[in-house]
Amino acid sequence: MLESVKSVAEKLTGIRRPGRAGLAALTVARKANTYILKDDGETPNNPKMPLVVYRTPVRLSPDYDPAAIFEALFARNGWGGGWRDSMYDWLHWHTGTHEVLGIARGWLRCRMGGAKGRVLRVRAGDVMVLPAGTGHRRVAKSKDLLVVGAYPPGGGYDEKTPGDDAHDESVRAVARVPPPPTDPVYGKDGPLPRLWR
Repeated sequence: MLESVKSVAEKLTGIRRPGRAGLAALTVARKANTYILKDDGETPNNPKMPLVVYRTPVRLSPDYDPAAIFEALFARNGWGGGWRDSMYDWLHWHTGTHEVLGIARGWLRCRMGGAKGRVLRVRAGDVMVLPAGTGHRRVAKSKDLLVVGAYPPGGGYDEKTPGDDAHDESVRAVARVPPPPTDPVYGKDGPLPRLWR
């Protein structure tokens, strides 16, 4: 709740929120680490688009609220509908949209790809871009963890789980989600549109 209030106040006042020049100075070119996550019969994942992880593509300057940096960066690159929170500790996925997660504070260990998926550890400054269908859940976290999430335009948000979802319907829905026009970190010239073509 506190983070939501801070977000609104920062957007209204501009305090502790970087502008265009500030964002450019805070963004660092990084390699896109990709992970192909296969359908495990329960979690659809995405057969064509890999999970993308950027390790510290953003410098978290003490001049700005770290969550505001991610919100401004994602919004500048066309990814909206943002939120500040954590990651659920139960397996879920989205069949109607892709999702970007920026780690604003702390660290997170998460299982990506389903019940037997890959465990990744991310920390403040890292970004994960999840294609539609990517199963994810929190395994462990620091007490101060803060995640900023956002979505590309045109998608439809849902939360599917193994217990309430027909697998074949998820697979069909995921296949209909088009790649986004921009990378949430690097914009139209970033690697994501090429990787998810």
